[in-house]
Amino acid sequence: MSLDGVLVHEEDPAKAPQPRVVTPGTPSTQAQPGTAPSDAVVLFDGKDLANWSAEDGEKTKWVVENGVMQPTKDSGMIRSKGEYGSCQLHVEFQTPAPPEGEGQGRGNSGVFLMGQYEVQVLDSFENTTYPDGQAGALYGRKPPLVNACLKPGEWQCYDIVFHRPVFDESGKVVKRATFTIFHNGVLIQDHYDLSGGNGWVGPHAVTDYVAHGDKGPIMLQDHGNPVRFRNIWLRELAD
Repeated sequence: MSLDGVLVHEEDPAKAPQPRVVTPGTPSTQAQPGTAPSDAVVLFDGKDLANWSAEDGEKTKWVVENGVMQPTKDSGMIRSKGEYGSCQLHVEFQTPAPPEGEGQGRGNSGVFLMGQYEVQVLDSFENTTYPDGQAGALYGRKPPLVNACLKPGEWQCYDIVFHRPVFDESGKVVKRATFTIFHNGVLIQDHYDLSGGNGWVGPHAVTDYVAHGDKGPIMLQDHGNPVRFRNIWLRELAD
């Protein structure tokens, strides 16, 4: 019997291949970052910035200290040298303690999929700002379902399942991007269908999709706040 293209209860491996084996990584603690699954592309393991460059492709001004990476003054965005499409992305971050500023001026950064689709990073612990700019928001588009932020100075993580948009030959979007995001293990975006581009384009402004390639870099934002990052890896997914 076949159901949705799958042979039900078929034990013959010639007819129904077994799932590929992946060795899970180890979980992180506040004191120690975990490890990545065996099939992951490790973007940052605490050693160096060999997999990263400045936004223009030149050497980045971000630094690595004590196994974590962070921006320096006016260092600008940082981008992965590799480019990726649909993926499972794991990112750990730490906002400054004690906190400084309020609203969007407090522990602000961002994680950009394909160099343009932004998941907001912010110190949202007891910090009020516009909902679509809180931690875990698809910036300017969709607030998180809940605020799962930890206190400033504690290590936090995003686990992002992203499926890229697909465009036809004319540049029209025929399949929109989707996001599922867990913040510190809590579901905050549930297979959200992104209706257009996102990111800051001005007050109360949004953008439509603009056709682009099948892959793009992972980017981290320098927003003038010393947000730190560790243990960044991804698993490429089928579209």
